[in-house]
Amino acid sequence: MTAAPAPSAPMPHVMNTYGRLPVALSHGRGCRVWDTEGREYLDALAGIAVNTLGHAHPKLVPALQDQIGKLIHSCNYYQVPLQEQLAARLCEISGLDSVFFCNSGLEANEAALKIARKFGHDKGIERPEIIVYERAFHGRSIATLSATGNPKVQAGFGPLVEGFVRVPLNDLAAVEEAARTNPNVVAVFLETIQGEGGINPARSEYLQGLRRICDERDWLLMLDEVQCGLGRTGKWFAHQWAGIRPDVMPLAKGLGSGVPIGAVVAGPRAAKVLGPGNHGTTFGGNPLAMRAGVETLRIMEEDGLLANAHAMGELLRAELQRALAGTAGVVEFRGQGLMLGIELDRPCGVLIARAAQEAGLLISVTADRVIRLLPPLVVTADEVREIVARLVPLVQAFLAEA
Repeated sequence: MTAAPAPSAPMPHVMNTYGRLPVALSHGRGCRVWDTEGREYLDALAGIAVNTLGHAHPKLVPALQDQIGKLIHSCNYYQVPLQEQLAARLCEISGLDSVFFCNSGLEANEAALKIARKFGHDKGIERPEIIVYERAFHGRSIATLSATGNPKVQAGFGPLVEGFVRVPLNDLAAVEEAARTNPNVVAVFLETIQGEGGINPARSEYLQGLRRICDERDWLLMLDEVQCGLGRTGKWFAHQWAGIRPDVMPLAKGLGSGVPIGAVVAGPRAAKVLGPGNHGTTFGGNPLAMRAGVETLRIMEEDGLLANAHAMGELLRAELQRALAGTAGVVEFRGQGLMLGIELDRPCGVLIARAAQEAGLLISVTADRVIRLLPPLVVTADEVREIVARLVPLVQAFLAEA
């Protein structure tokens, strides 16, 4: 496992912005996918938490075919009834008030940052500031890159956007100190569970403390649930385990089960901050994406996928802990539900991902040394055990050799 992976098949007209594995996927069904050579893989990544319902779901596919035959796109000069249908459902399950639709997590986070700044300006603060976090990842636009806490992905793109105050996760004293030394703070912005930063959860008592601080200071609590939301932890949203509600909640990834969609859900303190002309999008809220969102939430509820995510996540963690108990080099298991990370004591990067692909398993590695598992929410107990059976020998071989 020490050799570097072979380069992927050349794509000379596509910008070289991804470190791709040498495989091209052709089709899938459930938690299985096949490549263009006919080889089968067990999908434990779900397109990075996107394919909520797995692949070719028998209820989703005909609904999308129906919508494509009716209307794919309608610009936002006109009312889009499916927007209201999906927004009403998101408000119902979140307890919040209104929704702005866009196309991705980056766009949802960008909109959240604009809401925070406008919220500050409306209060008479000329240069509003936002508390953000070490190891955070919110996107790759200039503003979301600036809010991100990863110098590697920021390198080469300065000057970054100002107006951010950075603190460590799960340290309320650091937030209080930031408030004391930065009087223009108007919001706190964090991932409920950091994804790209290494599957680092915000503790329940920490989220409760942030909610208290934001209420006391009239700040917005903005929780990025782009990766950890939409049932992945066993509740609709990861922050619901702490019994709180945010003021602003960006969503994307799993909301459309593979169809590009993003959303910003806002509560009373933030719902009316933006008005006509303050923000917009060409493709956001198009009928196809809205139908995908409506059907995804409906199928999740009909098929009991929140309970399945919780149960299968518990099983996956237990089986991994049992199989890797006493293995030197395994540092920690982190996450919740079907968003789990295995931290190793050394970088494993593409070596583990490539070895897993060769073993017929799709995973990823984030933060250099954290194996990230994000199976579709339809995963079964047998498939969970198969994930473990394929992954554990690879981890043990890597740690024994490295």
